[in-house]
Amino acid sequence: MDGRIAEFFADLAANGRGRLPAAPIGLLRFEVSVEDGETAVWFVQLADGHSQVSRTGDDPDCTVEVRPEAFARLLAGRDNLVAMLLRGDVSVAGDLALLFTFRRLLPVDADSTGAGSAAEMVRHTAPSFIGLHEVTSVFSGNIFMISAQNGDVLSAPTTPLGLFSFDTRFLSTWRLTVNAESLSVLSVDDVATYEAKFGLVPGEPTHYVNATTSVLRHRWVGPEFEEEIVLFNYAPEPVRYVVRLEVGADFAEVLEVRDGFHRARPVTATIADDALRLHYKRGSLHRETVITSSTPAELDEHGLTWTFTVVPHGTWSTRLRVLALLRDLRRRDLRERLTSSVGRGQHQRGRDIAARTAGVPRLRTDHKPLQQAYEYGIRDLAALHYPGLNFQAALPATGLPWSMALLGRESLVSSFQALPFMPERTVNTLRILALSQGVRQDPFRGEQPGKIVQESRYGDSGAFNDTPEAANFSAVDTTALFVILLDEYERWTGDAELVRRFEFEARAAIGWLDSDADPTGSGYVWSTRHPTRTGPQNESWRNSADAICFADGRPPTFPLAICEIQGYAYEARRRAARMARRFWGDPGWAGQRERDAARLREQFDRDFWLPEHGHYAVAVQLDGTPLDSLTSNMGQLLCTGIVAAHRAEQVVAHLFSPALYSGWGIRTLASTAADYNPLGHHTGAVWPWENSLIAWGLRRAGFRAQAARIATGLLDAARHFQGRLPAYLTGYDRATTHVPVPHGFTDSPYAPSAGAPLLLLRTLLGLEPYEDHLAVDAAMPEELGQIELLDIRGRWGYADALGRGRPFRDRPTP
Repeated sequence: MDGRIAEFFADLAANGRGRLPAAPIGLLRFEVSVEDGETAVWFVQLADGHSQVSRTGDDPDCTVEVRPEAFARLLAGRDNLVAMLLRGDVSVAGDLALLFTFRRLLPVDADSTGAGSAAEMVRHTAPSFIGLHEVTSVFSGNIFMISAQNGDVLSAPTTPLGLFSFDTRFLSTWRLTVNAESLSVLSVDDVATYEAKFGLVPGEPTHYVNATTSVLRHRWVGPEFEEEIVLFNYAPEPVRYVVRLEVGADFAEVLEVRDGFHRARPVTATIADDALRLHYKRGSLHRETVITSSTPAELDEHGLTWTFTVVPHGTWSTRLRVLALLRDLRRRDLRERLTSSVGRGQHQRGRDIAARTAGVPRLRTDHKPLQQAYEYGIRDLAALHYPGLNFQAALPATGLPWSMALLGRESLVSSFQALPFMPERTVNTLRILALSQGVRQDPFRGEQPGKIVQESRYGDSGAFNDTPEAANFSAVDTTALFVILLDEYERWTGDAELVRRFEFEARAAIGWLDSDADPTGSGYVWSTRHPTRTGPQNESWRNSADAICFADGRPPTFPLAICEIQGYAYEARRRAARMARRFWGDPGWAGQRERDAARLREQFDRDFWLPEHGHYAVAVQLDGTPLDSLTSNMGQLLCTGIVAAHRAEQVVAHLFSPALYSGWGIRTLASTAADYNPLGHHTGAVWPWENSLIAWGLRRAGFRAQAARIATGLLDAARHFQGRLPAYLTGYDRATTHVPVPHGFTDSPYAPSAGAPLLLLRTLLGLEPYEDHLAVDAAMPEELGQIELLDIRGRWGYADALGRGRPFRDRPTP
């Protein structure tokens, strides 16, 4: 066994001082294989910010099995713990949160590039276009099925159809025929987010009138995928049927499908125990799809066939079950031994959603689009959770299909939006992001101590470190947003204990803002570029290669100080100061944060304001050159308080100029810019979540009418999507298209868009917590009529809010 492992454990208690938070508390058992099949064992007790190591112990809370060569790679910084877990090099039983806390004791320096086997060749193809209206979907947690309207899946490599689980496509073919005929749609019933029914007939639509056979497909997703097929024979004589279900799996990663990549993966099929099993193996990683039927079928490598006769006016049915398994080295499913994966039955899906929505405030409104958008938003945010591998509470998911995973920024934003309505989402978000906080200097992942993770995926590219997606820290705004959300949570709920619980992580986040985020010592947070499969990206929410540029289209040089990120850093320092004074007993530290924030606000106004344009620069280069593009980013500045009071009216005038305001919302990039494209998701599209934050910022700055204008525009747009706003809309003028135009196959539902109506409702009613009471100061346009929001939970207990639409008489709308 590598002597460094024994040395690491021997020095652990001394080297770990000051590196651990006070919680969680528990005992880990590490089992490291040695020669001749024996095992070396260490016990590590974590408690109250300290670690204690021994060679004996009883009843561990978490048992970790690892090979010595794998542990040695981890200690040397050549591998990542999450990636090792995903590909089976580490086996864990019990409470995984303890192992994530233990990560903080690893050596700081790391570079986990390509720690696994060499990446396979990747061929780039053009993504296949398909619209939201052409498909139907069901989802539960991060397992989801997207199919054509008749329930079939015949997926090209870059078409987002199929059964996905843990970022992998476990079914890429799922096609049902009756007597060799495809099925045509009579009806589709979206019973719930996790359940759908399809009424079908064999043959072409022109044959509907004479059809004597019909088919009902009824499907559910939960821990597994199930589908019931019922065939009805309405003929006056017996009919012999051959029903065929073609099945296939390509095990593609969801991001490959999104980005137009296709990686050839060797898939094998086996038939055993009346089950069709499809396998993909890469090194120690093993993914498996298992299909079984409740009625006997003829199985082959490509599907299932049933041959039978149905009497007149009789029926035939079968129930299909599909398991999506992530195997470890011992062929166990990775989740079988982890405490959060136990006892999740089929009926739990509806109960989970009902429990998350049981305590939300009740809305009564004359404005039906608002009522519909509110109900959809609540339902989607309740449904967008997944169990992960082992975290005790459900983790926040972001969107279907591309973002059914933990995304740091999106989870923080949607939790902020939903805080007055669903505070539990905030607790779950803070908990998982605190556990995943950066602890090493790993340039491959962008990880740095104190930095908050942006993305965590389960695909094999991340497992083998071909890409950093297993634990990707490529965002510079998540860290400040973590601190802001923690403080806002206490302001609403009065839960001081949670603020004390995450003091260590919040201080580490501020420490990152003061150090690694600002290597130049300039006072700004700097964004660099990092490589991805689709090209270089910057580290802001507008991370496309061409998203941030000069007005004439010239690209900038990096690093960049991007405007809204400085606003969030300013706000995070002020909020951290409040928490330090009130809950952490450290007024000296608080005072320093306040002075840092004041200094940042002063220099930001000096360096970012463009007097010749009358608006803030979208970014500033390292040499001090400001980028003069007119963008939506400066609207986010209003949320943070960094905007100088005498600048606000000019900022607002630009936000509502024809160049930025489309009629549905504010575009990401002005139509007057050289790179403007209404189809560009960062160069002209309208994002509902960003617009909801801008509306809230406008309200905070005193621009009530303008905030309401954004709210009514977005609610009008939601009406065209039955209340469910997609991730973003194209930037066409409302006067030109008359209806909001979605952008191809974007995420829908999408948590930050689901949260947008909630934050708009808070904005319209003027809801703000002040100590132990809720302030209500409604400001609504006449067309919204009356709004009642009842039983708003908070530190005050329960409160009601009432608003009635009236003409605005304060600031005129620009």
